[in-house]
Amino acid sequence: MTEAGSGADERPLRVALLSYRSKPHCGGQGVYLRHLSRELVDLGHSVEILSGQPYPELDRDEIVLTKVPSLDLYRDEDPFRTPKREEFRDWVDVLEFAHMRTGGFPEPLTFSIRVLRELRRRRRDFDVAHDNQVLGVGNLGISRLGLPLVTSIHHPISVDRQIELDAAQDWKAKLGKRRWYGFVAMQAQVARRIGTVLTVSESSKIDIVRDFKVDPRDIEILPLGVDTSVFHPRGERVPGRIVAMASADAPIKGVDVLLRAVAKVATERDVHVVVVSRPKEGGPTEKLVKELALGDRVRFVSGISDDELGELLASAEVAVVPSRYEGFSLPAVEHMASGTPLVASRAGALPEVVGDAGILVEPGDVEELAAVLRRLHDSPEERARWSEAGLARVRERFAWRAVAQATVGHYREAITQREYLRKAARK
Repeated sequence: MTEAGSGADERPLRVALLSYRSKPHCGGQGVYLRHLSRELVDLGHSVEILSGQPYPELDRDEIVLTKVPSLDLYRDEDPFRTPKREEFRDWVDVLEFAHMRTGGFPEPLTFSIRVLRELRRRRRDFDVAHDNQVLGVGNLGISRLGLPLVTSIHHPISVDRQIELDAAQDWKAKLGKRRWYGFVAMQAQVARRIGTVLTVSESSKIDIVRDFKVDPRDIEILPLGVDTSVFHPRGERVPGRIVAMASADAPIKGVDVLLRAVAKVATERDVHVVVVSRPKEGGPTEKLVKELALGDRVRFVSGISDDELGELLASAEVAVVPSRYEGFSLPAVEHMASGTPLVASRAGALPEVVGDAGILVEPGDVEELAAVLRRLHDSPEERARWSEAGLARVRERFAWRAVAQATVGHYREAITQREYLRKAARK
């Protein structure tokens, strides 16, 4: 490795990006990986992604994808499946399956073990590793290989766990949620020992310090960006259309609040909502749609291309992010970049991300959200004002190129720190 202070600040880096699952169109981790890797390559760096299923979609041929396969126990078409005997390759697969069968979520742990084995074999292929919120115990071994490590925590999953526990109906449901989220304790322990942590907002930093007990001096805030080649205004909008994106069919995303609000507005106004999400079959969202008798007033879409998503967001008169918590919210930025007037919950990092460029409402307050939707529906002038405000905020604050440049700065700091430790150990 090049010595610190002798050109290390200029040379291209060989970056290993680590992600236990990298769903490309839904969920902040996969979107982050896709855009960051593209911009790093465009800046002249070499990028290799080591990922479990679902694998990412990549925007540059130069990006190398190394598959680190799990048993893929949570695939959309066959969740909680029982693998065939010949699918088991080693003890890590057995651990993963046993963990799943006892109600836990094993992927952060088992991916971290698998990726450590891969990096141990290929240590000299990389200058730095960047962990995309895996936080498994195997990650602690990366530093012992002498490989500098930077970690991204978009927000601590402890927040998701608490919201799910609060929504659980009985003690059995609470027990099941506690078991599923058992990996959070491991992530907290690893986060305290892992070194430099990048997070996306002041709100997430506070949550990481509170829940994971990470030293705030180890946490750097670096907001995310938006791909304005995909998300931008596109002309005419569909009258009465409201759009929202939800990466998971879970209480934290607040889809229930949005549906209840739309049901109220739809009794007086000609409105409909399109939700970019895949609700669980027979799950609470499907049941709520039937209960509210929304019929063709609601439509769920999933698996669409980037361009189709950009068209959908730009076709709406109003966008809503009704979440009960967000560590950042890429959808909020994408809505603003599309020129769509934004209504968002006053929760987590959303006030920080949205600023004065959108309307903030109390999380979970159906009546307040319904009142704002009525007002925006009735006022093209107000919608136009919020549209311009959102576009201006995106231009000023959110660009993936700037995110990548700042991230490289953190890579170089981690490399320099590792060099000092290596030199000190020689004396």
